[in-house]
Amino acid sequence: MAQASGRKQGHRHLVFVYGTLKQGFPNHFLLRRASRVGAGRTAERYALYVDEYPGVFPDEPVSRVQGEVYAVDDAMLARLDALEDHPVLYRREQIDVLLDDGRIVRAWIYFYPHRGGRLVEDGEFRP
Repeated sequence: MAQASGRKQGHRHLVFVYGTLKQGFPNHFLLRRASRVGAGRTAERYALYVDEYPGVFPDEPVSRVQGEVYAVDDAMLARLDALEDHPVLYRREQIDVLLDDGRIVRAWIYFYPHRGGRLVEDGEFRP
């Protein structure tokens, strides 16, 4: 399996989105200038909960979370941090993501540090 770098490439950051930032969801407009890298799933298992908003809880290995990866610049990452209220409400951390095309990338994810709401056992947020 090929591995691609994902940390930071010339002020570009890879971000894994799994909820309202995904294509077809209400906050996707914030990524309109981002480059879509591809769809995929987290390499590790986490717990996806949905209450008012979806949140991935890192300390409960339930399933691989489904989502999309985008390349964003510093300004867009700052806007996403503001939306997610990082580091107060959600916490941005780096994880490995398995893309559908077989690549592994390192990307930022916004973890929710608490359990809460309805557990989505298959790891895919749907409307």
